[in-house]
Amino acid sequence: MLASTYSFREKKSFSFLGIILTFIMLLVGCGNESSQEASSSNESKGTEQTEATENVREIKHAMGTTKIEGTPKRIVTLYQGASDAAAAFGVKPVGAVESWLQQPVYDYLKSDLEGVQIVGDETQPNLEEIAKLKPDLIIASKLRHEEIYDQLTAIAPTVAHETVFEFKGTVELMGKAMNQEEKANEILSAWDNRVADFQSKIKEKLGDQWPLHVSVLNFRADHARVYVTGFAGSILNELGFEGPKNLQDPSLDVVKFTDKESISDMNADVFYIFMEDDPAVKKTYDEWTNHPLWKNLDAVKANQVYTVDEIIWNMGGGIKAANLMLDDIYDRFELEK
Repeated sequence: MLASTYSFREKKSFSFLGIILTFIMLLVGCGNESSQEASSSNESKGTEQTEATENVREIKHAMGTTKIEGTPKRIVTLYQGASDAAAAFGVKPVGAVESWLQQPVYDYLKSDLEGVQIVGDETQPNLEEIAKLKPDLIIASKLRHEEIYDQLTAIAPTVAHETVFEFKGTVELMGKAMNQEEKANEILSAWDNRVADFQSKIKEKLGDQWPLHVSVLNFRADHARVYVTGFAGSILNELGFEGPKNLQDPSLDVVKFTDKESISDMNADVFYIFMEDDPAVKKTYDEWTNHPLWKNLDAVKANQVYTVDEIIWNMGGGIKAANLMLDDIYDRFELEK
């Protein structure tokens, strides 16, 4: 009887001990899983932080260096060439400055910029309106916005081009800032290919007559001017044209003439003229083009004087305008595009 009682107690003790051991093993297992989950969570957070850090890019530009994280979605463009370039990228800005003519935006950009909020004009953008749009990137110009650059950077990361007409530089800068460098390279490569195509075809057509000298003329109410460089001048130079025959100084940009006795300094093989539709401007144009010196110019004698679209040839200042200007030149020389 005693032996039987001892055996029962012994079995009971072993059974109780097994339960305790099983419970301890379960606790250890749960602890390991929690540790693994915590470790996995920490690794994930660390990876996210690393990726975020790696995605912060430092963009060098005319006003310094700006840090930009990720791919900006809400972009404000503060000069015409930047609005034009945004359209070339297929990006619709949340805000843009008003165009100089054909307000609120140029006709050739209307479909691309439809519904975009206007934030003042290029020389005086409305900072309050810009802030309301909560942009994550502002595209500015040192030429226009140097004095308000600090205020712009207080609103959002801001990059600035040196000027407003160097369309290729604008595309390059915006490609970096918008995290679309590959697209920027595509846009610029397409332009380079068109330039090479034009150069090949114009040389074949004109032979020994190439290169031609060109003058880009603009008549105002109280004077006339030649754009030696600038938007149109720089494009013509890239295409292989040479500038006015009597204005060979490479430092020249825009030359103003207030005296008709200087008409001979405009001389070139081809004239491209743009001007506002204004009675005072028309009066100046008539007076200058009826002067005896005008009739002795090479372009006039060769009947190579063309009136061109001021917006495309001067005001747009972007890659899309540049391509439209090149289309115009192809057509005027009757070359296949």
